[in-house]
Amino acid sequence: MIKKITLLGMFSISMLSLAQQKISIIPSVGYAWRVAKTPANISRDTKNYIKGLKSGVNFDISAYYNVKGNINLGVKYSNYSASSNGRISVLDNNGQVVSANVSTKDNISFFGPAFMYSNFNDESKHKFYYDVALGAITYTTKTGTVKGKGSNLGLDANFAYQYALSKYFFIGPKVGLTAGTLSKMTFNGNTVNLGDDEKEGLTRLSLSAAATFRF
Repeated sequence: MIKKITLLGMFSISMLSLAQQKISIIPSVGYAWRVAKTPANISRDTKNYIKGLKSGVNFDISAYYNVKGNINLGVKYSNYSASSNGRISVLDNNGQVVSANVSTKDNISFFGPAFMYSNFNDESKHKFYYDVALGAITYTTKTGTVKGKGSNLGLDANFAYQYALSKYFFIGPKVGLTAGTLSKMTFNGNTVNLGDDEKEGLTRLSLSAAATFRF
């Protein structure tokens, strides 16, 4: 009888282990703000034009496998997009001020392996997680017929609180940081090395709503 109870207990524990959700898919959408400083010695119109490119829609999605306890490994993809229309003024080769109406579309994407620490396996309905990923960050920009592109090593990190509506679905707010800097870019096929005061800062802060689907 004791042996039978012991076997039943072991079977129950085994089934409970198999019933735990191992895979987490976490999409989020929100808004982000680029933190690079705006040049000081530029016209008001140019500042307003640049301001339009410094905030935009932020989307990301990650997939994790629960390795053990609170440790999860996976991959993350994030994307930032912004656009701006305005009139900018620049100095030409003769030192004359030239103004023109311009329209620009910017896109920053990130993809890489990620680590997540979470309490998803706890019984509490209040869920927390933080994750960090290292990978490739890519910046593309288009103004008229001029297309620019550059890539480098980047970092993506997030912290989130979620409420468990069921054991399969959580939802809540998330704050994030995506970081990277470009020291060179390619414009219409021509590579340009950027000086220390010309480097393209891609770092941004984001605030999003994140959902977790568990399987």
